[in-house]
Amino acid sequence: MKAKTIVSKILSVKFIRILLWTAGVFATLLFLLDSFVMPWYVNKGGTRTVPNVVGMTEERAMQLLKENNLEPRKGDIRPDNKIPIGSVITQNPLADQTVKLGRRVYLTISGGEQLVMVPLLRGRTIRDSKFSLDRVGLKQGRIQYQTSQELPEGTIILQDIPQGVKVKRGTYIGITVSAGESIDSIYIPSFIGKTLTEARKMIRDKGLKVGTITYQVNNDLLPNTVIDQLPRENDVVTVDKEIDLFVSQTAEKNSQIIREN
Repeated sequence: MKAKTIVSKILSVKFIRILLWTAGVFATLLFLLDSFVMPWYVNKGGTRTVPNVVGMTEERAMQLLKENNLEPRKGDIRPDNKIPIGSVITQNPLADQTVKLGRRVYLTISGGEQLVMVPLLRGRTIRDSKFSLDRVGLKQGRIQYQTSQELPEGTIILQDIPQGVKVKRGTYIGITVSAGESIDSIYIPSFIGKTLTEARKMIRDKGLKVGTITYQVNNDLLPNTVIDQLPRENDVVTVDKEIDLFVSQTAEKNSQIIREN
């Protein structure tokens, strides 16, 4: 009884009656709009389900959309490593949506794999060139050496792909490095990770000499594994240059330095 009295008092307030009447009219209009007006508007002139054109070539996608009485529009071109160049990456509206005939369908087209520009390496050291290549997503390829009176030892003379050429990311760029003016100049390979026996053979095969061998405790590597070297990899030296090696040994043995004759 009290509840009915409270409701009666609320409804007797003019402002509340107007608010409730307005809400009812608004809800009725939304129902009519959703149930009758929008379907009539969409269906006026006919509708069509948007076909799926993702992955098709731009030409084929546009042809199919036109055959379905839709209006294809070319949108952005975007690099894509998976979808071939010239093919559709995305479409708007999406596939299977119901739209009016003549609706515009925007296509995003693949520009293919992104290309990067090869930097200038001439005149740089091997280390500097590697940093430059890494910055743009390229890799250092084969290293060759030749004598040069123009550029000092260890400086890059040539690169096998010229500066400014656009290539795929991950492409290897080979370089030719100055060995100085002497034909006896030799570049130093990496001996790190080799056994001492392997390193000795490589050094002698290069026309170099084994210098000081320093044994250091290292329990993470097998005994007699080369862990460092002097001169460093890719340094340029002359024949008979001595190569110092730092070699691993177990903790049971004392550190020692041996100089080979």
